[in-house]
Amino acid sequence: MLERVRIHGFRSARDVTFAPGPLCAFVGEASSGKSTVLTAVWTLLEAAAPVPTLVDVSEGSGGRVHLEADVGERTLFLDARPPETLNLNREGAPPVLFLPANLRSGSVVAQTSTPEAAAAAQLLRPDRSKHPWASTDGGLALVDGITALCESGATGLVLLLEEPELYLSPQAQRYLYRQIRRLAEGGNQVMYSTHAAVFLSVDRLEELALVRHNRRSGTAVAQPTPLSDRESFRAFAEFDAERAELFLSRAALLVEGRTEKITFPFLFEALGYDADREAVAIVDCGGKGNLPLFARICSECGIPYVVVHDRDAPQGRRPVESERVVNARIAEIAGKRRTVQLVPDFEAVAGLNRRGREKAEMAWRHFSENGAVVPKQLETAVRRAVREARG
Repeated sequence: MLERVRIHGFRSARDVTFAPGPLCAFVGEASSGKSTVLTAVWTLLEAAAPVPTLVDVSEGSGGRVHLEADVGERTLFLDARPPETLNLNREGAPPVLFLPANLRSGSVVAQTSTPEAAAAAQLLRPDRSKHPWASTDGGLALVDGITALCESGATGLVLLLEEPELYLSPQAQRYLYRQIRRLAEGGNQVMYSTHAAVFLSVDRLEELALVRHNRRSGTAVAQPTPLSDRESFRAFAEFDAERAELFLSRAALLVEGRTEKITFPFLFEALGYDADREAVAIVDCGGKGNLPLFARICSECGIPYVVVHDRDAPQGRRPVESERVVNARIAEIAGKRRTVQLVPDFEAVAGLNRRGREKAEMAWRHFSENGAVVPKQLETAVRRAVREARG
């Protein structure tokens, strides 16, 4: 298993270090450097991979590409100054399989050089005599191949997988994710990039590698610390694929429930914004009591966010003890800049005069049919969320 990987001077990865576990999911916007990281690992481990050329050298790296990985007590490395010099040590490198997106409807697996990798690659390549559809449906070919690899009992492989969700239905994505986990639990190491929330296990934050990019420093990889056992169970219970979209957003707007989730897209529109275009995830946290957990996860993962919650008492009157505790916890985690507190609550601020099960429908009708006159507190929340996404 690769225990630590360092990438220096390779394409957008000017200086990146990360520590992958048995399963490592690279998450980030398009062109943030996810594919660069996977390609760098393949280049380091696989003799059949193209050696770095001048085109691969990062600006400002002094013309040098240096890739290294710790495997037990060994350190593998590739050091190149294209086009003149290349020094490398792959002794003891695990067999590696690279499944780039551009091969999905073809050979599926990139070139391999070791017998172990070649045998595993054969299982991943579809038999077109038995599956003539494979040439037009690379998604199902991948599902069949990963399943066959699992059933073979293969161990000791490093599998690099680019965007496994391509061409697959949600049901097939969920099945494939279980097979990928099965591979990792069976003694292999799997690293993959994804834009699909289905492939993110929020209760295991340590499996996420958040990839960011800016022009000055290039690609960066951040790995959050694990949640406590109690937080892990709550995250497992509360996070579905829709809520996990916050990991794929530029910013998250954390709200208490579905009434707010239904309402806020209309408020964005009324203020001249589109939440989806701004890549703002409006996340129904399933109740005020869950807001501290969601805020903590966003803070830990470096995801910009804004929390909108009820004070649950008019100005000048103290909330009941339970509400004061939650309000204080939200303020402690999110801070004043990230928090919009609605006084006394969302219904009053939005001008809704009904509660209970009818309030979501009433909010929808009020803001969709009559046009949204945006109250100041809600306008503040929208503009802060947009500012976080753009900043």
